[in-house]
Amino acid sequence: MKKNILLIATGGTIASKKTDEGLAPGITSEELLSYVPEIKKFCNVDTIQLLNIDSTNIQPEYWVLMTEAIEKNYDKYDGFVISHGTDTMSYTSAALSYLIQNPDKPIVVTGSQKPINADITDAKKNLLDSFRFAAEKDVKGVYLVFDGKAIVGTRARKVKSKSYSAFESINFPVAAIIDDTRITRYIRSEHENETVKFYKSIYPSIFLLKLVPGMEPDVLDYIGEKYEGVVIESYGVGGLPFLDKRNFLEKLGDLTEKGKIVVVATQVMFEGSDMGVYEVGVRALKQFNVLQAFDMTIEAAITKLMWIMAQTKDFDEVKEKFYTRINEDSLY
Repeated sequence: MKKNILLIATGGTIASKKTDEGLAPGITSEELLSYVPEIKKFCNVDTIQLLNIDSTNIQPEYWVLMTEAIEKNYDKYDGFVISHGTDTMSYTSAALSYLIQNPDKPIVVTGSQKPINADITDAKKNLLDSFRFAAEKDVKGVYLVFDGKAIVGTRARKVKSKSYSAFESINFPVAAIIDDTRITRYIRSEHENETVKFYKSIYPSIFLLKLVPGMEPDVLDYIGEKYEGVVIESYGVGGLPFLDKRNFLEKLGDLTEKGKIVVVATQVMFEGSDMGVYEVGVRALKQFNVLQAFDMTIEAAITKLMWIMAQTKDFDEVKEKFYTRINEDSLY
């Protein structure tokens, strides 16, 4: 029997048309489907137009809209495909991994680097691959499908701005390779008895700070006034400078004393952080209430913190939830 799949369109390059001010979303969900009629050969498809925006304009509140749309239609369909712009797609796939937990159906996010109406485009392949993967037997969970790869939702990152091979799986194997009708799966969905759970709250007050040599530590004073949580992209395996006048540890202490939640990650894309290796990391761990991202992507760390802090801002509770593995977001 054919599976029933719902296409949730949100805009992005895949749905863009040429305008006097550059490419802008303007193609509807029904129009998207008309470019790939083959999809209806192996699944039944309905569509809804949830948004029609450039993904640069995606806001955390829109992830809640997507979650609500899936919850509303959850019992009617066997799977969901979300068409989305590529620029913030990895944030969306990570966020949905936290807002929709233990799904027993596939939730696939996809898009393209070229509009679907372009003469040469990756849009048709990505859309077709996404529906094929969503229609596959025993697939469940949140994934990003792009350029023939299915990536676990918490592990995707955009690594190329123009090429079709735009996304990579970070610190985790690719879940599946999609080659026309052949799907080779490398990661199987775990069979859990837990029922799906939907969360409808998100807490956007999270700041991402990328350290650079010469940065003045008092930037943390400003961040502490405006935000409740901060993810710091530190160097290497994770550490904060404390030498001479640019002592970040002093300001870090001020932040944590005020109850702000601080996560230390790394600017290095692969292999993750481990603050217990060098003095610059150990000092921060010993003196203050800070968390580590370990092998999580920045996108996952930020969206997980947004999900957690919508529930609690108590450090011990945040810590417990942050270090609880969800949709393979960390191996630690």
